[in-house]
Amino acid sequence: MAERLSARAAVARVTDEFAELPVPSTPFPAEGPIGWEGYAASRERAVRRTGETESVVCGVGLFGTVEAVVIAFEFGFLGGSLGERTGDRLEAAYAHARERRLPVVSLIATGGSRMQEGMRALVQLQRVARQSALTRAAGLPQLAVVRDPTTGGGWATLGAGADVVLALPGAQVGFAGSRVRPRDADPLAYTAESQLASGAVDAVVAPSELPGTLTRWLRLLTGEGQRTRTPVPPPHALGEGELPATGWDAVLRARSPRRPRAEAYLDAYFDCREALGGDRCGGVDPGMHCGFGLREGQVVAYAAQGGTATTPAGYRTAARLVRLADRLGAPVLTLVDTPGAANDAAAEHAGAGAAIAEVFAAVAEAGVPVTTLLIGEGGSGGALALAAPHNTWATPDSYFSVIAPELAAAILKRPPEAAHATADQLHLRPQDLVELGVVRGIVPVSNACDEV
Repeated sequence: MAERLSARAAVARVTDEFAELPVPSTPFPAEGPIGWEGYAASRERAVRRTGETESVVCGVGLFGTVEAVVIAFEFGFLGGSLGERTGDRLEAAYAHARERRLPVVSLIATGGSRMQEGMRALVQLQRVARQSALTRAAGLPQLAVVRDPTTGGGWATLGAGADVVLALPGAQVGFAGSRVRPRDADPLAYTAESQLASGAVDAVVAPSELPGTLTRWLRLLTGEGQRTRTPVPPPHALGEGELPATGWDAVLRARSPRRPRAEAYLDAYFDCREALGGDRCGGVDPGMHCGFGLREGQVVAYAAQGGTATTPAGYRTAARLVRLADRLGAPVLTLVDTPGAANDAAAEHAGAGAAIAEVFAAVAEAGVPVTTLLIGEGGSGGALALAAPHNTWATPDSYFSVIAPELAAAILKRPPEAAHATADQLHLRPQDLVELGVVRGIVPVSNACDEV
C-alpha cells in the first residue's frame, strides 16, 4: 500500500514555510448545486474527519529560497474530489500565482470529479484547464506530485498537464479509478511505475528525496539561476583530439565503443541537473537524455542523443524539452550522436516522420538560443533535426553525413567494400564540415573541469 498523508502533512514534508491563501467565500446550497440528498451530511462528516472545509488546501510555500503556490489535495475529504468550491479555490490559487509571478506545485491525491454535484462538478475540469493554460502562457512553470491515488480529471488536468510530473512509489495513477476500470484490467498498468515506463511521469521519487528534488526543479524552472539571451558555449571535446585522415577513419572513431557519450558530456558540462523523461504519448527512449541543468549559475536546458537510433518517443521528448525551455526562457544545448532515426516497422507505426518533424519545428521556432555539439555519429535527418542552424559545432571524433557510407554505397549499387571510398566522397569529416559551412568549428579537447 502506497503512503497516504493528509494535505497539510504532505505540504509540511516538502516546504520550509507555508502560508494558506484566503478561502473564497461564495454562496453554496446546503445540498449542493443539484440538490443531492444527504450531501450536506456527507460534507459535515468529512469536515469532522479531516478538519478541512474542502478537498484542497492552497497557499504559498517556501522551497529553499524559491516561493511557489502550493495546491494540496485532502483525499480524506470526499476522496479528494473536485467540486465547485474546489474549483473556486484552484482558480484563486492560479490567479495568485500569475499576480505574484510564482510557479505552481500541485500535491495531488484525488478520485476525480464529485458525483454529488453532477455536471457542475465535471465542468470544473474545464475551469482548471483554463487556469493552467493562462499560467502556462504567462511563462510560469507547473510541477505536479502525484500521490496515492491520482485518478480521473485530477490526473488528466493538474497531473498529466504539468510541465514536470513526479510520482510517489506505488501510487495508483491513471484516468480510470479502481472501481470503474474493466474487471480484467491489469492493476499494474495503473501505477506510478507504469506511468513512468509509458512516458507520462518524469520520475518516481522516494518520499525522503521529494523535498530536495522539488527544490532543485523549482530552482531550475524559475530561473533562480541566471538567464541569458545569448547562446551558451559548446562543451569541450572529451575524446581524441587528432583529426581523422580519411572519411572512413572518421566513421570508425565516431563508432568506437570507447568514445565518450552524452552522459559524460552532460556530467562534465553541468554542476547539477534534473532529467525529464517520456514523450507524454506512451513512449520512452532511453537513448534520449533531456532535462535542465545549472552551469556556472546559469540555467540551461539540454536534449542529448546517446549514440543509439533515436525512436519517435525520443524525438517527441526532445521537442517537448525545447518548447518548455522556449516558454521559460532558458537557452538550449543539444548533443547530436545517432546513427540515424529508428527505421523499423515499430518506428513507422509510432509516427517517426511526424515525430522528427516536431523536433525540426521546435528548434526552428525557438525564441531562445540553441547550441549544438556533434559528439559522435551524425546520421542523416535523424541527427540534423536536433542541430541548431548556424550554431552547430563538432568534436574531432565525430562525423556528419547525408547518409551512412554503407547505405550510400548500397543506394548507388556499389559493392560493400566501396563504403570506405564512399565515406571520402561524402566529405563527412569534422574538417570537411567546417569547410562546407555546415558546422562553425571544431571544439578543442580538454579535461571535463576546464572552462569552455
